[in-house]
Amino acid sequence: MRAALQGEIILLLSVPLVIQYEEVLTRPEHLAAAGTDVATVLRILDALCHVGEEVDVSFLWRPVLSDPTDEMVLEAAVNGRADQLLTFNTRDFAGARRVAVHVSTPGPAWQNWKERQA
Repeated sequence: MRAALQGEIILLLSVPLVIQYEEVLTRPEHLAAAGTDVATVLRILDALCHVGEEVDVSFLWRPVLSDPTDEMVLEAAVNGRADQLLTFNTRDFAGARRVAVHVSTPGPAWQNWKERQA
């Protein structure tokens, strides 16, 4: 998030994806785990929307993934021509290879990015 807010990377967002983020992140169990409140989550999402690049989903790439709720993430990546899709849930994104989207976990991807910046 910090890299996106500082303009170091481009965060791709679609309207359905932001709505999904809001729904998930404001669940009581997620707020408790993060030690935050709804107002803070909404401010963070607003900031990300301000710096993110809106992606129009002009073609639905469904079904490609094993979890239908992940499809909107893949759609934003495909339509936004993302270099990478970062997720801790790589198993559910195995089908992304069929639409030529590179999926990796955040840790190694960020390490590679930092090395290229140096």
